[in-house]
Amino acid sequence: MSLNSAPKHIQLAVDLIQLLEENHIEPELALKALEIVSQDCQKKLAEQTQSED
Repeated sequence: MSLNSAPKHIQLAVDLIQLLEENHIEPELALKALEIVSQDCQKKLAEQTQSED
């Protein structure tokens, strides 16, 4: 399977990994940043779900 036919979330993950590697971001720093991103996305998703009700 080529990346172009992969699901969008897989394509995004590969892009993010490439961005982190190209910029020589340490794994610990990346994980801390991704925790913040995850919390932000979860908050937005919860808000979106509430507004649909």
